Amino acid sequence: MIRQILASLAILVAAALAWLFLVPGAPETLARVGIVLPFGPAVQAETTRGPGGARPGGFAGRTTNVVTSEVVVARINDTLSAIGEGSPARAVTVMAASAGTLAEVAVRPGQVVEAGQIIARFDAAAEQIEYDRAVLAAEDAAATLLRTEGLASTNVVAGTALAAAQLADANAQLALRNAELALERRTITSPIAGTIGLIRVTPGNYVAAQTAITTIDDTSSVLIDFWVPERYATQIRSGMKVSVTAVALPGRSFSGDISIIDNRIDPASRTLQVQAEIPNPDHELRAGMSFSVALDFPGEDYPAVNPLAILWSSEGSYVWKYQDGAAIRVMAEIVQRNSDGVLVRADLQPGDAIITEGILQLSEGASVTVLEGPGAGAPQADRSAAPAPSR
Repeated sequence: MIRQILASLAILVAAALAWLFLVPGAPETLARVGIVLPFGPAVQAETTRGPGGARPGGFAGRTTNVVTSEVVVARINDTLSAIGEGSPARAVTVMAASAGTLAEVAVRPGQVVEAGQIIARFDAAAEQIEYDRAVLAAEDAAATLLRTEGLASTNVVAGTALAAAQLADANAQLALRNAELALERRTITSPIAGTIGLIRVTPGNYVAAQTAITTIDDTSSVLIDFWVPERYATQIRSGMKVSVTAVALPGRSFSGDISIIDNRIDPASRTLQVQAEIPNPDHELRAGMSFSVALDFPGEDYPAVNPLAILWSSEGSYVWKYQDGAAIRVMAEIVQRNSDGVLVRADLQPGDAIITEGILQLSEGASVTVLEGPGAGAPQADRSAAPAPSR
């Protein structure tokens, strides 16, 4: 126990002697508190203060060696990437207008058809008979009307007979049109030009009304739905150019325009739905494909500094700028951190020299010597004639 106490006292005495002999201004500090030692360095007079009130040998008169780096301009928020899904410009599900036995399918999956082209036919024997009967009835009614009109002109028949003949002819014409429509519905035609999808029925089967026969997609252009973050909502405009790449077609890029923008932000995801139209004349793109969408924006420019230059104080983050041989503190609000630099909102210009090494020994207006980086080799500022910087 005694040996531990003696060792501790020896360490304290050694530390005190080292402070007394090695630290500039130590004898003066002891003298100010009334301690005068019979040994050690002599106490210097208080009148030997240097310019600005700093004592020779103190930190205020020391020049700090530093390393600097250049401020560059970095642009952010100039490109938006999103994932979207493609859909055809027009898509139709072909339905059976009436029930019956499917007699023929005239197309195959993947076939490109024109609007009005026949897709399938139903058994139409009964409808054909009804149509022929309606034709005969219409011809008979028309002939009867013609005879009645001739007799009425000579007052052989009454006017009521003429009116009855006219009504019979009109009803016969309506019946003919109805039979013709029923016969036409036994033939399924394509309502749009496009590509045939899978055939859902086979010939010989009974098909109920409103049964899906197939789908037709018009992929002359592809619509891509994607979602953008809320902060881009005010910058999105109809007609903006977009560039897309398909997972199924690596190395290929397609361009188009924004065609539709939703009128509200999704409150759950805080995103805005946008639709782009991509021309597809060669039909290389298909509905349901996954796309990577890229849009270009003007972006925002900020000064970018070396991450090592950032320091913190009670007022916030700041950096030391090298200017005319001295260190100047500049407040720098951090905007974004990147792997190669920190984007800040500060009073900095491209090309300014920012101190990155030796920053912990600096004070406002301190004289510095640049060993490496912008400002290296520049003459040191003359601090003897300059007033002490204001704190």
